[in-house]
Amino acid sequence: MGFTLNSSADGTILRPTLIPPPSDAHKYSRGHAMVWSGPALHTGASRLSAQAALAVGAGLVTIVGERAALAEHAAHATAIMLREANPAFDFVDDRVSAFAIGPGAGAGSQQAVLKVLGCDVPTVLDADALTTFEKHPEFLFNAVASTDVMTPHLGEFQRIFPDIKLEDRQKAVSRATERAQCVVLLKGAETCIAAPDGRYLVNHHASPWLATAGSGDVLTGLICGLLAQGVPSFDAAAIATWLHGDIGVRAGPGLTADSMIGHIPLVLRGCLNDAWGHVSGSRT
Repeated sequence: MGFTLNSSADGTILRPTLIPPPSDAHKYSRGHAMVWSGPALHTGASRLSAQAALAVGAGLVTIVGERAALAEHAAHATAIMLREANPAFDFVDDRVSAFAIGPGAGAGSQQAVLKVLGCDVPTVLDADALTTFEKHPEFLFNAVASTDVMTPHLGEFQRIFPDIKLEDRQKAVSRATERAQCVVLLKGAETCIAAPDGRYLVNHHASPWLATAGSGDVLTGLICGLLAQGVPSFDAAAIATWLHGDIGVRAGPGLTADSMIGHIPLVLRGCLNDAWGHVSGSRT
């Protein structure tokens, strides 16, 4: 399966193009995404991310965490695999093609974040994976690579980039990505995305119904699932943002984070190219 990022001349993200996987595809050829679990009683956020990664096309998704947390996941997840974490991090083998860490991870997750980043796998960093570095953001900036994606909301952005003013969001995100040297996605009604090489895009295709607990965890999973399939980091962040927005546009009132997963297949169908039955009247 292939995704093509589309954008307008003014830097607005447009509906992406989706090409289905070849007939001989198998689960590993479609990518293996891995998601770091929160501790027991805090597993919902990482499970939302894992479910979104699977629904957006990753061939295999594994949640990694403590045994007690995995027991909770086992009561809810079926198509998602579970793996107990260990200090050696040998669960990250050469078949793992993307990682997500942060949703529900907990304030003490700094060492886990650094371990994940040391595995040299494209990684999405969200929520606790960012705020745990509030006092020493330079530790995080020194560990990330250009293939990684940070997804802060306004509060998280101000914690790790406290000196960058947000009056001009484009300048703020561009300064942040220059400092961190990875892709930075600043969430909001208009989500801004910048890459270290100077690329910048903004998403206007969204809905206020997305302002619900867990919505950002779904976005993290969408990005991770695209990374797992080999989509470049900047493109993955931009495409996932548009898909996330389209869920909100299509679903409307009453949207909750757990119901967002069920809308992903419809959103993807609307992105199919003409040769595969794309519906020309779908939203742009």
